[in-house]
Amino acid sequence: QVQLVESGGGLVQAGDSLKLSCAASGLTFNTYAMGWFRQAPGKERQFVASGALRSSLTYYGDSVKGRFTISRDNAKNTVYLQMNSLKPEDTAVYFCAARKSGTYYNPRAYAYWGQGTQVTVSS
Repeated sequence: QVQLVESGGGLVQAGDSLKLSCAASGLTFNTYAMGWFRQAPGKERQFVASGALRSSLTYYGDSVKGRFTISRDNAKNTVYLQMNSLKPEDTAVYFCAARKSGTYYNPRAYAYWGQGTQVTVSS
């Protein structure tokens, strides 16, 4: 059974940094591209960052480019999201997800999802 478990969320002030982790189990981790999405109350799920399927390329949503960095450690079956210069508008539940095909920014391309971790940025 596949499990993705996020951690590292919390309450921070604007300008602070946070690093989210997502530990995967029950899947062959290095055969999946991993992504991060977020969802604020009353809003649709939004693409944040993803790695490519067959290269080391990374992709970012426009609102987080230059501030967030996605990385992975295949030996630990873990994907990370380093978030710097956080803004109040980054407040959301952050989800990690795994895909083997499809478009990186499309949530429907992802087969597995974690339960999410709350990030709250105060002004």
